[in-house]
Amino acid sequence: MSAPLRHTVLRSASREVVIGADRPFCVIGERINPTGRPVLQAALREGDLSILAKDVASQVAGGADVLDVNMGVPLTDEADLLVAAVRRVQELTDLPICLDSSVVEALEAGLAAYEGRALVNSVTAEDERLEAILPLVKRYDAAVVALPNDEDEIPMEPEKRLALTEKIVRVATQEYGIAVDDIVIDPLAMPIGADSTVGHKTLETIRGIRERWGLNTTCGASNVSFGMPGRHALNAAWLPLAMAAGMTSAIMDARTPHVVDAVRAADLLLGHDEWGMSWIATHRARAAAQAAADQAAAAAAAEAGGGAGAGSA
Repeated sequence: MSAPLRHTVLRSASREVVIGADRPFCVIGERINPTGRPVLQAALREGDLSILAKDVASQVAGGADVLDVNMGVPLTDEADLLVAAVRRVQELTDLPICLDSSVVEALEAGLAAYEGRALVNSVTAEDERLEAILPLVKRYDAAVVALPNDEDEIPMEPEKRLALTEKIVRVATQEYGIAVDDIVIDPLAMPIGADSTVGHKTLETIRGIRERWGLNTTCGASNVSFGMPGRHALNAAWLPLAMAAGMTSAIMDARTPHVVDAVRAADLLLGHDEWGMSWIATHRARAAAQAAADQAAAAAAAEAGGGAGAGSA
């Protein structure tokens, strides 16, 4: 018998998002992250957060439900920077936030500054990390992403990952009083280019997590395709497979409509979009926007043509 479904509730000051297997897939927009972005890193070192407005707008427009905020910039005070970013993002949107940092002090500062109920990204099964992160999760009434790896290894075998998931659940619930609904497991999606069996192993892990605990799951959507050509195609294939196995969210770039469309199509096909209303509304809005753009372009062309004619006369 499968475990009951869990609901992980996230909130901003004015909006609530529920992650669950009976809900539409939760897209966690990943773009607010300076990794591999030297221009953004340079701006953040100067205390310039203006670029974040463009990043927030692009993720919201792409259909993100939650925004992942990472301020890991070398040679900066990450805690201060994360606080500033959290406040700025909350001025720009009412989407809930996932606080993404490996620095405990930064997570604590971000949680203290956040208005709402955040998702903390992340903790592992390492004793030291559990002892550092879980008290913050409890104190600030947050939810947490947990990865089933420990001091010894990143296990490849699904059963080892499930054993470490069991440890995380036991420690979080019994030692720190965190609700099981507030534990979101990252099943460790690994690059398919390094080992062609990793996709199957991760899917098996997701199914095991769903069956044993009913927990919600997430992953870095692009991890599987790392180092491969045609990454968007691979991501668009991977996510619906993971959703069918039980995955309920992913940290992904909402600017990639091909991948987001694959997720929303899977929502419809898995029965998470009643009567296809979200799918239909999205495509009607796109058609209307394209028609408006075409009309504006035609009007601009006509005006330019009329002006040229008048000038030549």
